[in-house]
Amino acid sequence: MSTGEATEPCLDGWLAEHGAAPLSDRRPVLAYGSNACPAKITWLRETLGLAGPAVVLRARCTGLAAVWSAGLRARDGQRPAVLAAAPGVIEQHAVWFATPEQRRVLDECEGRGSRYRLVCLHGSERIRLEDGSQPQHVLAYAGASLQRAALLVGGRPVRCVDVDQRTALALSGTSATSDGLTYAEVCGEPHHDLAGCGAI
Repeated sequence: MSTGEATEPCLDGWLAEHGAAPLSDRRPVLAYGSNACPAKITWLRETLGLAGPAVVLRARCTGLAAVWSAGLRARDGQRPAVLAAAPGVIEQHAVWFATPEQRRVLDECEGRGSRYRLVCLHGSERIRLEDGSQPQHVLAYAGASLQRAALLVGGRPVRCVDVDQRTALALSGTSATSDGLTYAEVCGEPHHDLAGCGAI
């Protein structure tokens, strides 16, 4: 299920009717790049066994951006997106309220620990859902290697909204040494409320 307007009681009612975990048992995960695409959810179901309703809400994100990474994806030769700080920038992404099982599927897909790290973003007031709410302790997948560092062209990252995939493949530049974000890397399973996250 994907919705941008349902309120929590209504959504929880729908989830209960379908025997699915309520929002209180789900953790918000920032979905950007291909993870915000409905077709990716279908691929995750068919390829990695994703189960249950996918609760994905549109979100307005301030101060961060999806940018093209320095390396290409081994599976299909495409240039993946990675997250980077972008002061003053506003982008539309999504927040996936994932069950622990769904998040572990995302871990596998993203290559957690090698290609991407699972992190808890700080200052998550930068992420606002369409109903005006601001989810706290939002998880995200941040680059974990030089291949998943932001590509710098002329010393600046290249936003995905500015350059399409075909054009991005032809870009050349250097790898950023930092994504500029403030977060805590999550080791193992996230705490239920993630309140113990400390910045790194």
